Amino acid sequence: MQIIPAIDISKGQCIRLIQGDLRDKTVYSKEPVEVAKLWQVKGARLIHIIDIDGAITGNPQNTDTIIKIIKALKIKVQVGGGLRDEKFIKKYLRLDVKRVILSTSAALDEKFLKEMIEKYKDKIVVGVDSKNGYLAVKGWKNVTNVKVKSFIKKLEKSGVRRIIYTDIKRDGVLKGPNIKGAISILKSTDMKVIISGGISKLKDIEKLMQIEKKYENLEGVIIGKALYTGAIDLQKAIKIARQY
Repeated sequence: MQIIPAIDISKGQCIRLIQGDLRDKTVYSKEPVEVAKLWQVKGARLIHIIDIDGAITGNPQNTDTIIKIIKALKIKVQVGGGLRDEKFIKKYLRLDVKRVILSTSAALDEKFLKEMIEKYKDKIVVGVDSKNGYLAVKGWKNVTNVKVKSFIKKLEKSGVRRIIYTDIKRDGVLKGPNIKGAISILKSTDMKVIISGGISKLKDIEKLMQIEKKYENLEGVIIGKALYTGAIDLQKAIKIARQY
């Protein structure tokens, strides 16, 4: 299972939110490039980067900062946030990012999603953002009446090979991941699944590693706030993951 540090960017700064709410924003660094370099030094092989302003407005806002990060690293990144137009997808893929993340565009425009999957295949990963079992879109501001599991089935039929599953209620609150919810999602699909939301201590990673033994489609875990507060040391987390 891969340990993936997260970098959320707003106004060119490295931030963390609580349950995606901009009113609960903490700025951890004004130099996100240096943060990315730190995670690289500590052993990360992939970094998860989200343009928070882009996710909310529907149009990438921090492209210049993200490009600087990509160019400064030797490791790969996956990028999301407001990618609802192919020109931005192309722009990032030309920079050799590992994957681009579609969320709202995947939920609201099935035709667009299918076209992107046909063109870019496993370069596309879909963010599945869940609040009480229902799909949230537009930077998590809007909760739809679409059940997450129904959406996942639709993604599978569309040819999607990998999803990032986030339990919004657990994101940024450092109370541990929703293990039951994660298992339920892993059971419901053959797609590769990356879990996000709530990782707060090394024991959380150990629990997920145990789950991976049974559900091989658990591919990775994204860690955000716990890294920035020091609750989790990235090197130790990676070492645990390698032991299993």
